[in-house]
Amino acid sequence: MARSTHTVTNQPPPLVGYDVFTSDHVLTSAVERHLDPALHDEALGDLSALGQASGSAQVQEWGVQADENPPRLRTHDRHGHRVDEVEFHPAWHRLLGKGVAAGLTSAWVRPGGHVRRAAAFLVWTQVDAGNLCPQSMTHAAVPALRTDPELAAEWEPRLTSMVYDRELRPAHLKAGSLFGMAMTEKQGGSDVRANTTAARPLTQDGAYELTGHKWFCSAPMSDGFLVLAQAPDGLTCFLVPRVLEDGARNVFRLQRLKDKLGNRSNASGEVEFEGTWARGVGEEGRGVRTIIDMVAATRLDCVLGSAGLMRQAVAQAVHHCTHREAFGAKLAEKPLMRNVLADLALESEAATTLALRLAAAYDDGGEQERALLRIAVPAAKYWVTKRCAGVTVEAAECLGGNGYVEESGLPRLVREAPLNSIWEGAGNIQALDVLRALQREPEALHAYLQEVGRARGADHRLDGAIKNLLTELADLEGIEGRARRLAERLALVLQGSLLVRFAPPEVADAFCASRLAGDAGTAFGTLPHTLAHASIVNRARPA
Repeated sequence: MARSTHTVTNQPPPLVGYDVFTSDHVLTSAVERHLDPALHDEALGDLSALGQASGSAQVQEWGVQADENPPRLRTHDRHGHRVDEVEFHPAWHRLLGKGVAAGLTSAWVRPGGHVRRAAAFLVWTQVDAGNLCPQSMTHAAVPALRTDPELAAEWEPRLTSMVYDRELRPAHLKAGSLFGMAMTEKQGGSDVRANTTAARPLTQDGAYELTGHKWFCSAPMSDGFLVLAQAPDGLTCFLVPRVLEDGARNVFRLQRLKDKLGNRSNASGEVEFEGTWARGVGEEGRGVRTIIDMVAATRLDCVLGSAGLMRQAVAQAVHHCTHREAFGAKLAEKPLMRNVLADLALESEAATTLALRLAAAYDDGGEQERALLRIAVPAAKYWVTKRCAGVTVEAAECLGGNGYVEESGLPRLVREAPLNSIWEGAGNIQALDVLRALQREPEALHAYLQEVGRARGADHRLDGAIKNLLTELADLEGIEGRARRLAERLALVLQGSLLVRFAPPEVADAFCASRLAGDAGTAFGTLPHTLAHASIVNRARPA
């Protein structure tokens, strides 16, 4: 007769079977705030359906399966023919299909599309961040293609389709297409003007032949790619289809897939071009100008992705501490743990609130909103993505030893957390981009100051932070060496202004005290003890 050594008690239940969207009070409020009320019923219904799927045991298992079974490169078929294909676990295709169907690539053609997509992106990230990469590239390719109306008319309906078609065949035969991106090379990295891939014009109008390599190719299984190469008149953007119109495979030689720290479900590769057919996008020599709007869109996705990771980490930590008892009480009721959870929740709320505000600026599309994006996107990308790693690690610590075990899900978040800070331009690139906006586009700073000025007078600590920021901006000495400091302050002041306007008073009070007035330590869990920690934690608790 089998004997039991113990009874399992005091273990929190799994966080499954819940609506990831509606249980996030910060996200739902932001969507309602920024979306036309006429769209509320439809949008909130769609997002709740996606939230329920995201919180289901089945879809969460798909995320685990996709992560545990990374893609494999198959360069040749069994007869020795070159095929250069990437094979994925079935769970990857299920996730990608649901994401596309949820509108993650169709923001440009839907009313309120950017806010709706931003919320969906933040929700779906909490299942598996890897499948968001091809959806981000596809979404971001649209503004680049719009520099060429003929190309846009051909490709935009495919990229904004809500149908995922995984088959590798000519794009005109598919119900929907995905795009990847191949910009950087071994010798230059973010300095794309050092690229050596050459583009030779062909007799066919607008057609070129590429020869060279790319060190990082995002989503190498896609139907098309935006590529930078050196044309006769300088660095130029090109569209490289994976399969040509006659059904022949374009020359797209995948050398290997990157063995990455996180983002395991997604493929990132190295590719070589040798006589690869391409179509020019935009003017020759204006490649960076052509792709700049694409880069801005992917950078906002980095902010959204980090906000999603932080939200899931905080949700797991609060859920665990709500159910777990230690030393005679629930962990969430212990003053010190409550301080930690409240501090984490503040960071998550500030990230989500800022990310949705920037998405709303895309939907507005006005001149002032575009100017605000020019400075706010790189500042947000710099700051929010950097905060993500610290939040996920601290959240894992809230689970104790269980948080270091793969089954908890926290290690996957920890591995994923640094990615958005590195991709699409690492920290220094973002900080220098902020400087460029400040120095070359005075309308960007004007738009920023108007935005934060809407909260002026509501909190003396915010007013002081704005004043100190203006003092910093007036001093140009050694400004490049202070670029990170400026980017950080710009992001924090903007977050503070939004929370003062839209968050509950206890949240705004805690943020202004700790992030703007400096009344906190450098580690999480060092908020002033007089703040409303319990209320902040309750707001972050997943239903």
